[in-house]
Amino acid sequence: MNNVRTIHAAAATALLLGVSCAHASCSALPGWGALKAALQGAVAAEGSGLDLQMWATLVDRDGVVCAVAFSGSDRGAQWPGSRVISAQKANTANAFSLDSLALSTANLYSAVQPGGSLFGLQESNPVDTSVAYGGEPAQYGTPSDPMTGKRIGGVNVFGGGLALYDSNRKVIGAVGLSGDTSCADHMMAWRVRNRLNLDNLAGVGGVSGDAQRPDNIIYDINPATDKSAGGFGHPRCINTTSPKSLIAVQ
Repeated sequence: MNNVRTIHAAAATALLLGVSCAHASCSALPGWGALKAALQGAVAAEGSGLDLQMWATLVDRDGVVCAVAFSGSDRGAQWPGSRVISAQKANTANAFSLDSLALSTANLYSAVQPGGSLFGLQESNPVDTSVAYGGEPAQYGTPSDPMTGKRIGGVNVFGGGLALYDSNRKVIGAVGLSGDTSCADHMMAWRVRNRLNLDNLAGVGGVSGDAQRPDNIIYDINPATDKSAGGFGHPRCINTTSPKSLIAVQ
């Protein structure tokens, strides 16, 4: 009996340590409360898109989900499917950005189309469905969201995902937003990153052609040919505003 108790105690300790380690990897990022406040502020400030509520996810540099939040009154006030999409976007922006090169999910749209330079990328790194859909739905978007502390995976190739850069201009993870048009998702993700003070990209490379906004969304797709002039363009959405209106990075 004592041996059984010892085994059970050891297993419980290992489980607790595993959870602790997973959450400890998020220590460089803001917590759930900061994400929630930044998200609600961004939604209130943004005038483009369909004026819908949003989901947001933070991941660390290892792709571990650190926080999931929503902006509305409850979890049903946003598109339910956008919870996992926001996590995919965060994972993508983190997975394909470097200290020297920031790539937003918006930058990947044209590159992954047939004939594009990154065609097939969207099929890599699949979502871990046990992480995406596990746990109690009542906890979704709360500090106890079941995705927290786990790696979600997934690749998403339209606007809403941005890498996060600390004051040393190092990538420390990413944020993903979903719940409106993909263009509005990008605009609000930009505002969230700025409100979290993790937009320290001055001097970091990008594909936008704008040194003050290196990973900004690009609208250079020719409607006649459906081709992006620079290879990293994104389609325009309904009620789209100019990406130049976004605050410059720090």
